[in-house]
Amino acid sequence: MRLSVLDQSPISAGQTAKDALDTSLTLAKLAEEFGFTRYWIAEHHDLKGLACSNPEVMLSYIGANTKKISIGSGAVLLPYYKPYKVAETYNMLQTLFPSRVDVGVGRAPGGPAEASNALSDHYLQQVWKIPESIDELLHFLYRDFPVEHPFVSLTASPVPNEPPSVWLLGTSKKSATLAATKGLSYVFGHFMSDALGAEIIQEYRDAFKKSKVSNKPYVIVAVSVICAKTTEEAENIAYYSLLLSLLKSEGVDTTSFLTAKDIDSYSITQKQKEKLKQMRSKMIVGNQNQVKEQLKDISQEMLADELMIITNTFYKDDRMESYKLIGHSCMND
Repeated sequence: MRLSVLDQSPISAGQTAKDALDTSLTLAKLAEEFGFTRYWIAEHHDLKGLACSNPEVMLSYIGANTKKISIGSGAVLLPYYKPYKVAETYNMLQTLFPSRVDVGVGRAPGGPAEASNALSDHYLQQVWKIPESIDELLHFLYRDFPVEHPFVSLTASPVPNEPPSVWLLGTSKKSATLAATKGLSYVFGHFMSDALGAEIIQEYRDAFKKSKVSNKPYVIVAVSVICAKTTEEAENIAYYSLLLSLLKSEGVDTTSFLTAKDIDSYSITQKQKEKLKQMRSKMIVGNQNQVKEQLKDISQEMLADELMIITNTFYKDDRMESYKLIGHSCMND
């Protein structure tokens, strides 16, 4: 089973942002040790509890402290940036870390509307222009994608021996169709979508057109997973993680929650209970054997070539233990 890591660099209980970023490096090293295929880190802006706003800086740090694992963004939020600058940045990373760099491209805001406005004067217009922006990015990285642009003669220096791999991330038929028509590998965000992923992925495979980037369709499914030594322990860890996430999304100040008992003292409403149940339904939770079988099931159901695991927990140690247990049980298949 081919597995990878998606890291949102969460700030766990008792951690500072610096602690969370140091934990991200520890996780990348752990992933390499266990044989995970790739490590990606996400981009978020002004979201309390998440530490990474600039994946490229972290990828430089992580690349320099690992040896062979593929590293990448999950994702570059392309509406905020000029494709030429993105190409320069990832060509630089690929030059430093040859044959290891992935450019995951997304169009989500990754934060509140105020952050979008602070990052871009015309965010929504740039979202609509994503197909053209992807063409520009591919031109600067691969040089043989024809585009109409006044700067097509520019070179995105430095030029590595081979370009970084480009992926499109999404949760809808629209993103899957775009990935297929551009000939890009596709990452479906199962953990953040209520859509029928299997149907979307099948449409991607059916519509795929060969390109310089990829000569065949390739699908990663990103799933939320919590693994522990016992089912009961895993369910408890998942509950606290989901409740904390829900409260943060509702604007509740969670800085005083330093232990699980602190969360227990919070009285939740029936509406919140229903929301937690819905959130839990999207997760894979259990002991090693249960998680292993559920990962196999979702891989077969979604026709996935690879699964990318995201694990956020209240306590840092629970998160690291989850990845270790998955590594022990799944990476030798």
